[in-house]
Amino acid sequence: MTGSVMTMSAQAALNYAGQPYAGVKIGQYSPDDAEDDAFSYGVYGGYKFTPEFGLEAEYLTTSDTDAFEDSFEKSEYNADVYGLYATYDYTFPNTAVYAKGRLGVAKNEIDVDYTDKLDASENESFSMSDTGVAGGLGLGYNVSPMASVEVMYNVYPTIDFDDGEDLDANGVTLGAHFKF
Repeated sequence: MTGSVMTMSAQAALNYAGQPYAGVKIGQYSPDDAEDDAFSYGVYGGYKFTPEFGLEAEYLTTSDTDAFEDSFEKSEYNADVYGLYATYDYTFPNTAVYAKGRLGVAKNEIDVDYTDKLDASENESFSMSDTGVAGGLGLGYNVSPMASVEVMYNVYPTIDFDDGEDLDANGVTLGAHFKF
């Protein structure tokens, strides 16, 4: 009996045809030392090679958000993240709930607008970016065989400044996707 169960499992794994999916997400993007977290939104899609392993691409952008403001100066930022990740899903037995992990490479780009309220000649805009290791951990729920929702904590690549300082960023997202 044990041999036939193992044979069925192996055959099911061999017959898995794969499954593409695409979805949208919203959340918050949180860089270190920023006064406010930004509202984030984006799209993602992927392909499940097996029920557990897959590949996922993501584009995430943010709203313009205050990084700092006082009586004399102000700075705002927005960000874009482009990522490609290997994914692993673990479905909890006898439930529609799954845990998801992803690890890959992403480009984290932040645009900053600095305003000097006393001297407009000091105003400037600049962009910083870095590409590196990124990942996330989350929980999902299979609403149906063709649709899922998931919440995920994400860690984005650190941006290294020329002066030796670093900017770390992370975020939380809520996504919904359809499987084809």
